[in-house]
Amino acid sequence: KEALQVQQGSLYPALHRLEKRGWLKAEWRAAESGREAKFYTLTAAGRKRLEVERTEWDRLSAAIRLVLETAK
Repeated sequence: KEALQVQQGSLYPALHRLEKRGWLKAEWRAAESGREAKFYTLTAAGRKRLEVERTEWDRLSAAIRLVLETAK
């Protein structure tokens, strides 16, 4: 829904870092357009890391919500 837009200059370096850490697996294959494209898949280690990040996000967003509610 276009709420978050990531520029190519930020996206691809981030994908490469995640791949280097073993959280993503990449493979080249044909896209719908017929051109070769790199497709990324979350690995088992990536799924574990996602859970850690999701838990941290929930904790941080709950703390921010408390601050904002206190300011009312």
